[in-house]
Amino acid sequence: MLLSQIKNQRLAIALLQNGLRKRTLAHAYIFSGPKGTGKLTAALALAKGLFCTEKEGEGCYECVACRKVLNRNHASLYMIEPDGSSIKIEQIRELKRRFSYRQDGMDRQVYIIQQAEKMTIQAANGLLKFFEEPQTEVVAILISENGQAILPTLRSRSQWVPFVPLAPVDMEQQLTAAGYPLTLVRPAVRLHSGMDSAKETIESNEFAEVRNVVIQLMKECLAGEASASILAQQKLFKSDLREHIETVLDLLALFLKDMLLLQYGQERMVIFIDQMDWMAPQARRKPVAHWIHSIDRVALARKRLRLHVQPQLALEQVMFYIKGG
Repeated sequence: MLLSQIKNQRLAIALLQNGLRKRTLAHAYIFSGPKGTGKLTAALALAKGLFCTEKEGEGCYECVACRKVLNRNHASLYMIEPDGSSIKIEQIRELKRRFSYRQDGMDRQVYIIQQAEKMTIQAANGLLKFFEEPQTEVVAILISENGQAILPTLRSRSQWVPFVPLAPVDMEQQLTAAGYPLTLVRPAVRLHSGMDSAKETIESNEFAEVRNVVIQLMKECLAGEASASILAQQKLFKSDLREHIETVLDLLALFLKDMLLLQYGQERMVIFIDQMDWMAPQARRKPVAHWIHSIDRVALARKRLRLHVQPQLALEQVMFYIKGG
């Protein structure tokens, strides 16, 4: 993708295009914003604009340089991502070694550091020395979901490029126009901040299945059936879906919010739109406070997962409360 084709981040793209056109690019950038807002896509598009041999300042799809950037094997493009849980000093040393000399015919060089907030203190300080003596034709792009977590001395030497969350309504319109089913689009765009991650979720093999399991669990719970725990065990914890327990809880929270919306007559905002016929009477059977507290129980279950509580136990406690236990 080219910078001009990225439609949902006008400020960020305008900053980068202006720098390319006027040849005033900074030596270092921080692309900061939620997951799925196109930060890596924009970083690679900027690299295309720098390396392209056909359309200076824009990039193309035809030249060898742009194709190499697309495949991430351009000799003057270096990418770093966490090695395990962090970016280590050894990775920064290798970066500095790679960029300490200029390759024949390759004046411009770009390095992209993904999840830059995960640099160790040693790695960040090692990069700082590189920042303090910037080479004229080197552009650094630090990508982060939380740019404020990057070492302040690195932030002060970089140009901040904000990537903002996309409005769910806008993503919904674009994805349904592209042919994706509304029943999957509506929950996906509420779980993600960007088109790419929402689309990836919709296209995954598990998302529709997880959604169906959540509907089945809610039907069992609201009917007061004791078999809800058995269903959860069979459909989730004894299947490949056990790896998606966080998505189960996220969808469960959306379902419970739908019950509140139906209580207040906000049908047009409901996420599980294909289930409204049976959801509406069920929503009115319990007081508003029950649904609010049920949502709180889901949030508590997510906290317990982070504390390594057994997922099955965390989910069963939520279902027990929803049933009215």
